[in-house]
This record gives sequence, structure tokens and C-alpha cells, in this order.
Amino acid sequence: MHRTLFPVLPLALVLVPFLSSAANGEGAKVWEVPMGGNAYVTKAVQEQSGRRGGRGMGRWDSADTVQSIYFRVDRPAELELSLKARAEGEARIRATVNGKPIEKDLKGAGEVSLGKVTVREAGYVRVDLQGLKKSGETFAEVEGLTVSAPEAVELNYVQNNEGNRFYWGRRGPSVHLGYSLPKGEPVEWFYNEITVPEGSDPIGSYFMSNGFGEGYFGMQVNGPEERRILFSVWSPFTTDNPKEIPDDHKITLLKKGEGVHGGEFGGEGSGGQSYWLYPWKAGETYRFLNRVKPDGQGSTDYTAWFFLPEKKEWKLIASFKRPKTDKHLTGAHSFLENFSDRQGYITRGALYGNQWACDVKGEWHEVTEARFTGDDIAQRKYRMDYAGGVKGKEFFMKNGGFFADNVKLGSQFQRESTAAKKPKVDFEKLEGF
Repeated sequence: MHRTLFPVLPLALVLVPFLSSAANGEGAKVWEVPMGGNAYVTKAVQEQSGRRGGRGMGRWDSADTVQSIYFRVDRPAELELSLKARAEGEARIRATVNGKPIEKDLKGAGEVSLGKVTVREAGYVRVDLQGLKKSGETFAEVEGLTVSAPEAVELNYVQNNEGNRFYWGRRGPSVHLGYSLPKGEPVEWFYNEITVPEGSDPIGSYFMSNGFGEGYFGMQVNGPEERRILFSVWSPFTTDNPKEIPDDHKITLLKKGEGVHGGEFGGEGSGGQSYWLYPWKAGETYRFLNRVKPDGQGSTDYTAWFFLPEKKEWKLIASFKRPKTDKHLTGAHSFLENFSDRQGYITRGALYGNQWACDVKGEWHEVTEARFTGDDIAQRKYRMDYAGGVKGKEFFMKNGGFFADNVKLGSQFQRESTAAKKPKVDFEKLEGF
């Protein structure tokens, strides 16, 4: 059944083609929106080879390329826009602001007026740049977009590259649902279901279902023809380079399912990683199951299973041993992220439902409460195209694509009960139990 998330609403806007001489006058505030963290190649020749999108500003030499710059305003306002650009020779370009075009000639270096814009409601403004004619090898090098706005207006965009934030900003904001686990006996098992609506699964998406204090388990879109079920456990040794992990802190792969790749990962922490190539489909619901159990010798075993709807059986993904860890499952959560910085201008989203936790005595407890949070990029309000909430019996999250709707970080949600759908799992028949 086709299901959609909340719709993306267009931003009402009018473009006046001439810039007032009072752009930087009294009562105005000037903002500099850098290309590095706020621009994408949204149309390019690469699309013909199956590659969509890119980072702005690259080499701008094709008339087929469209580079798009994004920023957000917090209220209706009149803005004045100009480009900081340097042309090799002479060039003519078209700038389109939320669908309204204006053509400009470029020569040498300086600021080029794009006109006055009236934004009718809070939300994102998109400025598209496309080359028309050039005398040199490229149309221009664009440093950024200058926005002059009334003092009361606040702009949101990726402001600087401290901590590599241009990269993280291009990826877009990551968002999370932190689940309220039952109090009492320790939790050994966690169960969750994910449905990705059709059209909400662009390349670079990671729909993480079963997160816990030491790792995560979910499904990814890795390419036009490649999708994965991914399960990873962090090492207790903090590093982004797995080669630096001492032997007594390394994650050990105990067992993996047929066809599953097992290895290491780095870059965002380090540890043990496993993934299985599986062509999961948008519009279908998938089930995830984790077990976290101490081995009684100072380590803890983490195991993940994925339910195959076509075979109606659980498939072992992998089981890892984490040293210097003696605990059951804590920190149950889901998250939604984009791991491709070329795809941060595209919206993705998923529905998360029917969460259950099973304690060490074998009692299942329904999990119906969650807290919505975001990463550094979201917390800084560098990107505000994120949302989360409840749709009946399911939680939802979406991010990317520069949509106007926004949900406050820290919001608490409660979904409707799905007591009739309590998991029926014969633990002893699970491979790797």
C-alpha cells in the first residue's frame, strides 16, 4: 500500500528584477551564504550515467548544469540578493529564485545584483544558477550569496566549515527517536518495524531501526541497484581509525549469516561491521530484532536478525562480542540520516512502528513513547529541514530536501498501541541464538 509522509509545501515568493540602492542601508542586516555548505549540483550531465547531484561549487563549464543555493528565513520578509562571483572572461547566466528567472552578465570579479525578493512565509529560499554563454572555459567561480534583510529576520544556513561542517551540512540534519524502555527487569531483546514510503528512499539514505548504546541495525540505499541490511557495533576504544584499536578492545565477529559480509568500519567511531546485500523495497514493512546479552566474563554479545517476508523466517545477520562491556540492552533508538553529501537536497523519510522490548525473563513490553532529537547540524539550526512525530500507530521521521515544515527538537511523542501485534518469536529456533 502506498503511504506518504507530510507533504512539502511550496514557499510563496515574488521576485522584483532590480536591486534597490538601499540594500545595505539603515535597518538592514547582511548575510553571507557560502557555497561550500549550502549549494548542490541539482542538474548535471552525470544524470545520464545514473549519477544525480553533486557538490556546489565545482567546475562550472556546462550549460546543462544547474547549481542550487539554499537558505531559510524565519518569517515573511523582503530580501535583496547578490552573488559574489569571478568570471574568467565574459559570461551570461540565469538566476532563478524559487521559479522566477532573471538573466545577468558577468565580467571580472565582484558582486552581481539578483534583485529584490518578497518572501510570503517562513521557509527555504532556493536560488538556481545556470550558465547561458561564456567567452572563457568556465562561466564563473561563485563564492557565495549575499542576502540583505531587515534586522528582525533570521537566516538559517551552514555558516562555516569548522569541524568539517560544510560536509555535514551538505549531508543534512540527522534525526533520532529515543524510545522509553520498560523499567524493572533488564531488557535483552528489542523489536521494531520500518516502512519507507514510495519515493522517500533516495541514494544515501540510512533508515536505522534498532539502535542501542553500542551500535545500530537498519537498512541503507547504497546505489541505484544496491541496498543493504547493516549491523554494526562500536569498539569501547574511541577512535575513527580501526587500526588504532588495541587487541583487547577489538570487536570479535562470532557468527554471520549466509552471504553476509563481516569486517571493520571507521570514520564515525570504529568497530565491527556486517552487511547483507538485499533488495528491500519502498512501500513494504520490514522487521528487525536484536539481542544484547552479557557473557558472564566481562564482555557482551550483540546479535541481529532480519525477517525475510518472502520466506517468512528470521535471517541471522551477525553476532559480535564487545569486550570490556557487561550490560543488557540500553539506549533503544532509531535514526534517519543521509550519508551522501551529494544528496542532501532530496527529502527522505520513514515510518517506525510496533516497537517491543523483551526482558531477561521472556516478558514482552510494548514501547509507545519516544523523544525526537537531532545532530549537531540540527541543533545549531544550520539545517532545519527535519520533522518527526506520530501518524496513528507509527512514529515518523523525515529530513533533507529543504522543506518548510519543522518539528521542535526534544518533542515527546506517543503512538497508538499495537498490542494485537506483539511479536511471536521462537528464540531457540533463531540461527545464532
